[in-house]
Amino acid sequence: MNKIKFFSTAFFAMSAGVFAQDIETAKKAIDAEQYEKAKSILKAVVKSNPENGKAAFLLGNVYLRQTYQDSAKTLFQSALTKKEGGVLNYIGLGQIDLDNANTQAAQFNFDQATANMKKKELEQFVYIGKAYTNSINPNYAKAIEVLNKAKAINMNDAQTLLALGDAYYGLRSQNEAYAAYRGAYEADNSLLRAKMQLGVLLKGAKAFNEAKAAIDEVLGINTSYGPAYRELAEIYFGWALQQNDKAKFKEYTDKSLEYYEKYMSLTDYSLASRMRHADFLVIAKDYKALEKEANEMAKMDKVNPRIFRYLGYSAYENGNIDSAVDALTKFTENPSNRLIAIDYLYLGMAQLKKAIPVTTEGTKPVVDDVLYTQALQNLSKAVELDKAMSERLNEIGKIYFDRKLYKYASGIYEVAINNTASKNYLYDNFFLGYSLYFHNVAEGAKAYDMIQLQKADKAFAAVIAKSPTTQDAHIYRARVNALLADPNAKNQMISSYDEFAKVVLNKGGDTVEKNKAKLIESYNEIARFYAKTDKVKANEYIAKSLALDPADADAINVKNSIAK
Repeated sequence: MNKIKFFSTAFFAMSAGVFAQDIETAKKAIDAEQYEKAKSILKAVVKSNPENGKAAFLLGNVYLRQTYQDSAKTLFQSALTKKEGGVLNYIGLGQIDLDNANTQAAQFNFDQATANMKKKELEQFVYIGKAYTNSINPNYAKAIEVLNKAKAINMNDAQTLLALGDAYYGLRSQNEAYAAYRGAYEADNSLLRAKMQLGVLLKGAKAFNEAKAAIDEVLGINTSYGPAYRELAEIYFGWALQQNDKAKFKEYTDKSLEYYEKYMSLTDYSLASRMRHADFLVIAKDYKALEKEANEMAKMDKVNPRIFRYLGYSAYENGNIDSAVDALTKFTENPSNRLIAIDYLYLGMAQLKKAIPVTTEGTKPVVDDVLYTQALQNLSKAVELDKAMSERLNEIGKIYFDRKLYKYASGIYEVAINNTASKNYLYDNFFLGYSLYFHNVAEGAKAYDMIQLQKADKAFAAVIAKSPTTQDAHIYRARVNALLADPNAKNQMISSYDEFAKVVLNKGGDTVEKNKAKLIESYNEIARFYAKTDKVKANEYIAKSLALDPADADAINVKNSIAK
């Protein structure tokens, strides 16, 4: 009987040791971002030992990392009463509450997890701290508060220090993060993530040479540590963005993609890693590869909304406009998606192309005005979210201006000028004024739109305020005011023609010769204005005109009218 009892006890002790070893292997796989491998191990542990609540908790955390919240929640709830670490699952539920912005429910669950902690236990505090840090609604200060409780129990616990480093990193407290990561690695030199994070801090400071050297040290210890290759990819990506030379930009983005693909080969080609790869492809402008990657992601998860983002981007760049509009409309219409400025930019650009189809030269397109209006609304949202998006609109507006679709070009430029800090601000205002003026001239006097002409006047005034020696801004402002019905506009017309002449004459030389016809126009219009009220001044200006061209028919007519 004693022998049977001995073998039974030994068997369970051996089994417990195997499960503990499996859990450590799974934790290493999670750290290496080999999530499918970790899931496989943890599922096997849960199946073999249904009372292992810690394995269920770790498996649920993997689901959260992969954004499968429903699966994680079901697992956490089922494991709460498990004998071995079941209380940890309250922490998983607490993180889900944080993700859903329910801090009160999260605190309740965290309290449940810590209610019966022994004096020297710290594991719950570490995982609660991580939950505050890893939530999609992080609270780094709260994470530090909880993790300091763990540190008070054991100031040299490596996992506590690593978690503190992550929380300080989230707060952008570089010095504290560095000290915590260094302490974690000194406490456990097998903890490569802590050493890697020292390089991540350097990357964040844009010290890319030093960051690369730090990551190379990690790979010197373990060449198969996948996350290090991701960080090298990010470093080269940062370097690429600093390059003004196109060849250098391509060299660094190619290297970045090479390292990222190495990272994916060492992990598990997860949807999350594929999405980050897609982000790199967007910046590298490799849209063929992006479309291929987006389609691969769609095979893995046909309902994940972010896939529509990449399908939309790549479809637009590859000329599949209908597909782009469809994908990006689906993506942006989902209120739960985290939309960024470029999402609206791409949707707006795709809608523009669909609304105003390309035609043969000399053929007017049939424009979908409703879709065009929607396009402008989405471009406006893009600029509202990120002013820098306005700089993309300059070249787009020019396409429609060159096609003499002045009305539609003006709408684009009107969105662009909302960014007063844009490098194209003057250019955008100039072409806004240009477009509105030419559109109204083409429509004819009976169809003049006074509101549009006032916008044109304001646009040229903005150019003049920033660059008073841009002569064409003066003459086009004069021409716009000539079309306005407001009596005050005539005074502005005269003032603008006069300023145009002054700017051109001050520049002298070739500028005068190139602008001879415009000078004659200016003098003639000023003389015509004064013909009935100030003949002396009228004659003065008409004399200037005739000096440039004695045979100018309009000048001769004005001179004759002054003489009457």
